Amino acid sequence: MTLSELIRCAVHDGPRLQLTVGDDWLQGRSLFGGLQAAIAVAAMRSQVPAGLPLRTLQMTFIAPVPAGEVRAVAQLLRSGKSAVHVQARLEDEHGELLALVIGVFGSGRESRVRREPQLAVAATAAATPLPFLPGVTPNFMQHFRVSLHDGALPFTGKPVLVNRFEVGLREPAATSEWHLLAIADFVPPVALSWMDQVVPGSSLTWMLEILADDYRSQPAEGWRVDAELVAAHDGYTSQSTWIVAPDGRPVALSRQSMVVFA
Repeated sequence: MTLSELIRCAVHDGPRLQLTVGDDWLQGRSLFGGLQAAIAVAAMRSQVPAGLPLRTLQMTFIAPVPAGEVRAVAQLLRSGKSAVHVQARLEDEHGELLALVIGVFGSGRESRVRREPQLAVAATAAATPLPFLPGVTPNFMQHFRVSLHDGALPFTGKPVLVNRFEVGLREPAATSEWHLLAIADFVPPVALSWMDQVVPGSSLTWMLEILADDYRSQPAEGWRVDAELVAAHDGYTSQSTWIVAPDGRPVALSRQSMVVFA
């Protein structure tokens, strides 16, 4: 099922959301993190006024979320004049916590402060497609169309600092909130490009800042995603990522703490 189909098939019961996810969305033993975030935000929407934009998302990956029945429970933390803070828990059938997510939704306000992000000019080198290879690449990649425009692929033994991808979902749709979360979390740890053989790696925490709320007219393909390895020590890495819409506007800024087991 596509991402849109999955979220639309979810069963809502007040702050609770439940849906069935197949193995095609797995990333190793766990569901793809961008899908986990989309499920959490879908549950959060039950606690938020309709149309209020998502501004930031903070997520901690605590334990693998297996395929099958997935449950999310949202809780309103605070509703102020402009900002609404909501928490969502992804739980197993026993209520054990698998992932914890906090979203901040907020209306716009007048401000004298305005600065548009300045990004490096994209490389013009020929793109390298990242195909889905059953049994080799993660299952969830079959839902994406991806190519590398600058940097190095994972497990090629190249100590690069920046990987630049073009990312899109294989479904004819405009970019929804769910699509943006999936695209923003797609890129693998840059540190995996340093490895000359396949080794495991995973995210510990993820923070996403959404810089523009008028991205929904953009197609869910042709997005530019620039990931930079900011620091690495003792197997823990810090990665910063720009998510740029097909029309060239930076829409989100991501920050992830990851572990690489090598």
